[in-house]
Amino acid sequence: MIRAILVFNHKGKPRLTKFYEHYAEDEQQLIIRETFQLVSSRDDRICNFLHAGILVGGSDFKLIYRHYATLYFVICADTAESELGILDLIQIFVEALDKCFDTVCELDLIFNTDKVHSILNEIVMGGLVLETNLQEILHRIDEQTKLEKQMVRSFIDTESMIAI
Repeated sequence: MIRAILVFNHKGKPRLTKFYEHYAEDEQQLIIRETFQLVSSRDDRICNFLHAGILVGGSDFKLIYRHYATLYFVICADTAESELGILDLIQIFVEALDKCFDTVCELDLIFNTDKVHSILNEIVMGGLVLETNLQEILHRIDEQTKLEKQMVRSFIDTESMIAI
């Protein structure tokens, strides 16, 4: 099971945090800080997984991460999860972000938080993987976008009718 998904920049600023287990705010901040220190200090040629140890509740957890440009994508999962499967999941998440934002960058994560969370929720919910088919994920995001636009149009129409 996935315990947390974290995205932070190369300076350690969190850009996306999603915990699937309850932690107090100070514990979350400690986890983010220590995760960044562990991941950022590693050479890019070293493997992309390590044991979380006491970081997120014990030695039964591991950190799987990818470093893209200025962003680190980190997933904390229990030992039952496949490291390669989680690396693939990170790749799918990044590709989905890339398609939705035309080459995603850090600013996209900052200014489009709701959309980033909805993309993530199409892939993982409650710590369980829902979908890994990129085309299906993009189709669902497109449907959500169409519904949002339709709701805005109907709201504008309602407002204009009230004004008359």
